[in-house]
Amino acid sequence: MTVFLTSIQSIIPIIVIIVLGYILQLKGWFSESFGPNLSRLIMNVALPVSIFVSVLKYLTVDKLISLSGGLLYTFGAFALTYIFGFLAVKLCGVHAGRRGTMINTFVNANTIFIGLPLNIALFGEEALPYFLIYYITNTISTWTLGVYIMTSDSVGGKKKEGTKFDWKKLLPAPLVGFLIALVFLLLGISVPAFAENTLTYIGNIVTPLSLIYIGIILAKAGLKSIHLDKDTAVAVVGRFILAPAIMYALLFYTGRGLPTKEFNTFVIQSATPALAVLPILASQGDGDVEFSTNVVTISTVLFILVVPVLMTLLG
Repeated sequence: MTVFLTSIQSIIPIIVIIVLGYILQLKGWFSESFGPNLSRLIMNVALPVSIFVSVLKYLTVDKLISLSGGLLYTFGAFALTYIFGFLAVKLCGVHAGRRGTMINTFVNANTIFIGLPLNIALFGEEALPYFLIYYITNTISTWTLGVYIMTSDSVGGKKKEGTKFDWKKLLPAPLVGFLIALVFLLLGISVPAFAENTLTYIGNIVTPLSLIYIGIILAKAGLKSIHLDKDTAVAVVGRFILAPAIMYALLFYTGRGLPTKEFNTFVIQSATPALAVLPILASQGDGDVEFSTNVVTISTVLFILVVPVLMTLLG
């Protein structure tokens, strides 16, 4: 019962902010250009700053070194899940514009905004180092291959910039924020208090603005856009069944001797909802934004039921 209540408490604020964006859009508070401008603000300013602050807040060089062994398991599980994601797209005949969302839903999770508070609630502060392993893997995966797949998958079936390969897609702003944070971390560069406070304020707007953006997209598409069609069902199965199953199997057969909390943390994090920024990434690549919004909304709601089931299975 406690696990179920914890899940609900993690999800309610997210749903409320999505509803807020939905209502304000219906009331005409936002112009047509607000959504795209909000997307650019999040992707190019707030999100890189948020990642920079998070890395410096939750990591140290000693932690990075001591936890490096666990990265082999998470990167291995992510690689396998990417393979299954690409296979699912091919076997299910997923249309262009939806492929990036489906693959990312299989692999990458909303760790920092949902996974972190949930992990602390379930396993305590002592499990935080294990969460950081997953967070590092998820961040690198999302802002390298994940974002490239998203921004290269347009509804028309062609890259947004034609056939020319855009090298900038391999170094998006959020990944730059992560790399800069690693430089600060490894060189032991301290951030002045006033700068840290300023960056924290900026980084903190990512989640609420991303959720408001989802509400705006839902209002424009109508509530009827929330539905469990074939593609959405496949994406949800990938997120909540396939990804944790791959993680569990990999750890069970190759990770013997891992601390129980590390094992459980990896499995729980592999089943957190789809990234809240997926609709924004879809808009950056001319993808199916309504499909991305649908997947994020449904996975967020279903997560309430998934966590208690997983915790029961983990014992």
